[in-house]
Amino acid sequence: MIRLFTGTAGSLQPARLWAQFFKEVLSILRDPRSRMVVFIPPLLQLLVFAFAATLEVRNVQLAVLDQDGGRGSHELVQRLVHADFVAALRPVDNPAQLHRMLDHGEVLAALAIPADFSRRIAAGETGRVQLLVDGRRSNSGQIVVGYLAAIAAEAGAELSGPEPAGGAAGSTPVALRHAFNPNLVYRWFIVPGLTGILALFSALLITSLSIARERELGTFDQLLVSPASTPEIIISKSMPALAIGTLLGLMMVAAATWLFGIPFTGSLALLVPGLLLFILSVVGIGLMISAVSATQQQAILGAFAIGVPAVLMSGFATPVENMPVLLQWLAQAIPLTHFLVIVEGSFLKSMPLPDVLASLWPLALIALVTLALATAFVRGRLP
Repeated sequence: MIRLFTGTAGSLQPARLWAQFFKEVLSILRDPRSRMVVFIPPLLQLLVFAFAATLEVRNVQLAVLDQDGGRGSHELVQRLVHADFVAALRPVDNPAQLHRMLDHGEVLAALAIPADFSRRIAAGETGRVQLLVDGRRSNSGQIVVGYLAAIAAEAGAELSGPEPAGGAAGSTPVALRHAFNPNLVYRWFIVPGLTGILALFSALLITSLSIARERELGTFDQLLVSPASTPEIIISKSMPALAIGTLLGLMMVAAATWLFGIPFTGSLALLVPGLLLFILSVVGIGLMISAVSATQQQAILGAFAIGVPAVLMSGFATPVENMPVLLQWLAQAIPLTHFLVIVEGSFLKSMPLPDVLASLWPLALIALVTLALATAFVRGRLP
């Protein structure tokens, strides 16, 4: 029996769209690989990365060579003993032992307090301490240098005591106050950023597997001979990723607020449009990957080949301003770069509407470009 389908070529039929949408959702739910990729891992990764992905330095081993033994060195050593980031303070007896511990990686940093340290401070001079840092762990070493410099400054201010009467006025202590994150809780910064990163990979993998899965299972040819038009195919492939990605993003925002106790000071009404445009941008990229992939394995590799550089260049770990000018321009074409501004600003600084709009319009432009390119890629792969 021959059936003829009536309808305008290229027209969008709501009934067909909904039917294909439910078919896509069911195919995701029934595929074990899709279920494993989409639902549970992002939430587990949020819990794990919130504690593991941190640039804070803790449990540091320090070596101290105290050749002074006076009040000044005792005060400095006691402050180091009670510092939160120090796991153990390991005293040494001679410079050779100190260098050996550094060479073998037993300590991250070592302090050598000279014999005249307390005498110089008592005389109103500057006490000097030599700090040796393991350069093989440069990032951690630089952070520890900052910690130790702050401790040394506090100890020096206390040991110096009040200015003598009629003496020159000393330097005025700086009252340091951190805006938006008063206690510098690193999790307040890392978790909102993880919300964008995990939503990126979820939406990217869902759409990357969509057409590739159909082609690998042999059902893509059936889709081509159906009455569905190319725009309907693209929209039906985009809707599940948009719905699931948005839902996962909102779930992670809720987890960040209620589970990790991160204050959400912004407006959810401004965050949701940014999340929708962000997911749409990623969907366009995922459809392009899926259109050129012959198997699901190729689609997964393509998704990570695009996703990992996008995360590294988005400003999540290092500021975009620190990159070369060319990479700064490329970073502006990455959806995650603009969404991180919105989600981090919504959590901590109650970002106003003009600032949100400044990041929304690039997301809208990127979504328009990626979806248009995805349509061209899919049309080009059709026989």
